[in-house]
Amino acid sequence: MKEISAGGVVFRKREGEWEIQLIQDRYGKVSLAKGKMEPGETIEETALREVLEETGIHGRIIEPIDMIKYQYNHPEHGLVDKEVHYYLIEEESGSLQAQVEEIRGVSWFTPEAAWQQQKQSGYDNNDIIVNKAFQKLGLRIGG
Repeated sequence: MKEISAGGVVFRKREGEWEIQLIQDRYGKVSLAKGKMEPGETIEETALREVLEETGIHGRIIEPIDMIKYQYNHPEHGLVDKEVHYYLIEEESGSLQAQVEEIRGVSWFTPEAAWQQQKQSGYDNNDIIVNKAFQKLGLRIGG
């Protein structure tokens, strides 16, 4: 079985300073807003919908970042091939509001603090996504 999800690294600039959005997922890990593609949606529509649903932020896609693939065992479907497409998404409007049914919290961080959170409490496979997003924004952090 194959499952496709999409999401993004959401960013904004406030008073000349970059801010990066991170969520805390239901397992207490730092992550990026993302979710499963619904029938009839494009991958880009999925990314924007999931960011809005999980975080309350309307965004616009700037460009693709990358895609990660992994496998996991689903209790009913067995081995699932998972594809997650990530985009660089700029905040347009809205206010942070965590979708409590899906995630524990959402916050804005300075790029340095976001990288620290990712390294301390994030999923290893998101390191490259956050790092590539920073490169696209011209931020020299991570490694």
